[in-house]
Amino acid sequence: FTAGHLNILKRALTMFDEVVVAVGVNIDKRGFFSNEKKIDIIRQATEGLEGVDVMAYDTLTIDFCRQLGVRHMVRGVRNMIDFETERSIADANRKLAPDIETIIIPTAQEYAHISSTAVRDLLKHGGDTSLFVPEGVEL
Repeated sequence: FTAGHLNILKRALTMFDEVVVAVGVNIDKRGFFSNEKKIDIIRQATEGLEGVDVMAYDTLTIDFCRQLGVRHMVRGVRNMIDFETERSIADANRKLAPDIETIIIPTAQEYAHISSTAVRDLLKHGGDTSLFVPEGVEL
């Protein structure tokens, strides 16, 4: 969960009274952090923000939205490559669940260079991640 993710979340909170940060479980991928650690990091980053809930899921995202009664999904993008990927996902989701709308929010320019991959690389090599993750987050 980077400073860019937090920027997207804060902006989504201006549109919605409650935002669920959904942490997907993909059994085909071995993540850098366990899902429990990811959730802990997100909770650290969002401490004090009203209307934020952090939850893990292991279904299709649209099925998770339906389980929660959610009709809008927010996706963040850093650049046009991210946008094209997210647009393709949104198009597929719209076919599968026309009742769930995807809202794509570009991150603020000052966070556009931050990627989870860069943060992982810094962590692997003992670099300083403080400029890339929200204040107060311990990795």
